[in-house]
Formats: sequence, C-alpha cells, structure tokens
Amino acid sequence: MLSLQAQCVLPLGATLGEGPLWQPELQRLLFVDIKGQRLHAYTPADGAHQTWDFPDYVCWVAPRSDGDGLMLGLRRAVARLWLEAVPRWQLLDLPLALAPDVRLNDAKVHPDGSLWFGSMNNRDVQRADGRLFQLRAGQLHEHARDIHICNGPAFSPDGRVMFHNDSLRGRTDRFVLPDGAPQLWRQCGPDDGSPDGMTVDSAGQLWVAYWGAGCVLCHGPDGAVRARVDLPVSQPSSVAFGGPDLRTLFITSATEGLATPEPLAGGLFAVRVEVPGLPAATYHDFA
Repeated sequence: MLSLQAQCVLPLGATLGEGPLWQPELQRLLFVDIKGQRLHAYTPADGAHQTWDFPDYVCWVAPRSDGDGLMLGLRRAVARLWLEAVPRWQLLDLPLALAPDVRLNDAKVHPDGSLWFGSMNNRDVQRADGRLFQLRAGQLHEHARDIHICNGPAFSPDGRVMFHNDSLRGRTDRFVLPDGAPQLWRQCGPDDGSPDGMTVDSAGQLWVAYWGAGCVLCHGPDGAVRARVDLPVSQPSSVAFGGPDLRTLFITSATEGLATPEPLAGGLFAVRVEVPGLPAATYHDFA
C-alpha cells in the first residue's frame, strides 16, 4: 500500500469545508464552507485566495456546460450562480419538498450532464430524512431515500456505476445506473471513521475522505485499499483532483465538532498522486 502525506496549502479554519471543484479554464479550486456561509477560490500557481460571503448555508457548486456561471446548492434550494463582486443567483423552481430541518449537503455531475445531489437532517443526523436526487434536463427525480447523511456521490469513468455514502451508517453503496438498487460496497468498522466526500480517478479508483480518521483512502474497484493519505487533522471532508495535470489531490477539512482544537483544522490540503483524476463533468439543462 502506498503511503502519502498531505500538506496544508491554505490554513483558513473553515467550520465545514466541503465541495472542492477544480476549474481548469481558470486553474483554480473552488470549495465551500457550508456553515461558514462562504465560497472560496484558491489558485495554486500564486497562492491567491478569494472569498464570497452568502446570507445562508452554501452547500456546493457545480459547473455548467454553457459556461454561464455555476450551479449552486443552498440550504434548501438549487440555483444558478454568477460569481461577481457580490455573488448573484437565480433560484430554480424544483419540487424538493424537504422536511423541516433538512438541508442539501453534497453534489456531483454525472458524465451525461445530469446533476446528482443529496440532503440530510441538519438538526438530528439520527433521522434518516435524507434523499438522493437527480436533476436531468431541468427535471427533478428522486433516486433514493431513508439516508442519514448523503455524501459523494462519485461515478465510474464510463458513468455506469455510482458510489454514494451514508456517512452516519459508515457505508458506501454501489448503484448500477440508470435504475439499479443500492448494493453495499464497503462497510466501515468502528475505528475507520465515516466515509465523506469522494472522487474517482482516471483508472477507476475511488478516493474517499474519512471523517474522524484523519485520512483519505484510495480503493480499487474491489474495495481493497491501494493508497493512504494521512493528514494532520482528524476531519477531512472531501476531495477533488486538480492542477494542470490533474495529479494534485485537494482535500477540504472542518473544525465543526472538534473536542480538542487542531491548529490546521478547517484548512485546505494537497498531495501529489501518480494516477491523474478526471475533469469535472458539466451540468446541462437541455434535453
């Protein structure tokens, strides 16, 4: 097993860093601080850091295929986003019908251009109020329900398989798309941490941030651990490939819920890897 060590590239103390997204046209990484109500941009070439503040939770961003802004997940709504001096967004009229205290949590675009995103109970994670949605050609579909904390998702390079985490249950499920039922792919043990955000590289390996365990693991298609990235913080939250060659793995982290302070908690981390990632797919809302 390959052993790697991530380095902090941006120590910003985010409450709940999440949702990293590499923008190749700008050679920068976007990521959110959900509960800090802030969107960050980090440019590795010169270390530049830019922020945009929001009046409420900002849960994720995703690229659009028309190049006109981004898709945005707010606490209880999906919107189109334009990053100007002051961020501007336009809410989509979607029948989410979220239960009280439920918010959006994580999202990813499938290679076919559809947007997948999940939800969770923000007040009581013991409640399985979370649902997994697909937004395709402007139409919303519910794909799964009775989930505690939706995280991921991630897709195989050919788009045929989706991986999805229920972090509270410590399980990663595998769906054969378009209509396959969830199949347990990996169940975490009591000392393994919780599977959080994840991504797939160009070889089909799954890189998963393990909240509470201070590491990111690279799994082969059979679930076997092929590499381990250790961090100096206990709560890594999500991962994304970036850099000119897509061989830099960026890792977000969080300070929320820490019993003991950690100097670099909530920072952005990076590590070089051997196998490159895949460019982020872009959402399109046309048939």
